[in-house]
Amino acid sequence: MTTGRAPEIAVGKRRALWPLYAAGFVTAFGAHSIAAGLGAYTREQHASLLTLGIVLAVYDGAEVVLKPVFGSLADRIGPRPVLLGGLLAFAAASAAFVVAGNPALVGLTRLGQGAAAAAFSPAAGALVARLSPEKRQGRAFGGYGAWKGLGYTFGPVLGGVLITVGGFTALFAVLAGLAVLAAIWAALAVPAVPPLPRGRRTVVDLVRRLGQGSFLRPTATLAAATGALAVGVGFLPVTGAAAGLGPLATGAAVSVLAVCSSLVQPWAGRARDAGRLRDRPGMAIGLGAAAAGLTLAALLPGPGGVLGAAAVIGAGVGLATPLGFAHLAATTPPQRLGQTMGAAEVGRELGDAGAPLLVGAVAVAWSLDLGLIALAGLVALAGAVIAGARKPPS
Repeated sequence: MTTGRAPEIAVGKRRALWPLYAAGFVTAFGAHSIAAGLGAYTREQHASLLTLGIVLAVYDGAEVVLKPVFGSLADRIGPRPVLLGGLLAFAAASAAFVVAGNPALVGLTRLGQGAAAAAFSPAAGALVARLSPEKRQGRAFGGYGAWKGLGYTFGPVLGGVLITVGGFTALFAVLAGLAVLAAIWAALAVPAVPPLPRGRRTVVDLVRRLGQGSFLRPTATLAAATGALAVGVGFLPVTGAAAGLGPLATGAAVSVLAVCSSLVQPWAGRARDAGRLRDRPGMAIGLGAAAAGLTLAALLPGPGGVLGAAAVIGAGVGLATPLGFAHLAATTPPQRLGQTMGAAEVGRELGDAGAPLLVGAVAVAWSLDLGLIALAGLVALAGAVIAGARKPPS
């Protein structure tokens, strides 16, 4: 296991983590806040469903393509300038829409935001690892994952409120303001983290490293957990509405999911740091709980089933996520943290996009309950594979 850290950076930098948590919230909130207003956008712009799909996908698509690139850049020049540049670029893309005031530019704005988020998201993850002592990395990533989870979960709700009050202009103005505030905070609080010496590596070396279990297991965990979270946020309200629940009850389910995930992540990180929770069993248990929650949502309709499913999914996601991040940080050479975090974030984005697509496709062909059970089976399978994987020789 590779755990090198720069000694002068790793100690006494807890306050520097908070702007990194804010950056995590910005990228997650930016990805999901637009969702609630896209129905109105489609009607007002007379856009096709294909256009709607492009607007939804372009942000995540930019992240999938560019995160490994910016992650490698963070390793080369240091993660702090990539973080600050990405946040300022995100603010600029959002502000450009506010100035233009043309709803037809939503797709182009989303592309710019996604490209900017592809820069500051892996840089923030690398900084969390570099600025955290090894014995506190679980707690550090627990906080980081909790704030990203809040952004994923409450993005559609808060975005819907902003769009209702002031249209897309209000939403993008708030996103620009949040990014500027996060950039200023990071500039003041996050210390300079110099790039570490790197030996020459070929593409074959990169593929070999990213093909190792120490990368694949936590990345699969993050992808499955993010997919369960996305489906919980998107489909639990649909399940509740089909059972006769009103908007208040379905909204409460999303809130329960967010609260449970945000509370469990710091606890899981502290338990890992204290040696009470090991990475591989913890990741497997977390995915098993998320799968159980998805199954509960499919088999037990009504308020109890929806709220119970939300709580179990949130707890499972909250357990698995910080362990996945912390395991990546602990097993990655510090001079390659940006590249590794960028590649792992691609896995998260694929889970975020792929899980709802899977559930939706199965729901169209058969039923939503079968879609939830299908995803539960895949998440449980991932957990079983991670639990049963052989530990490499030390």
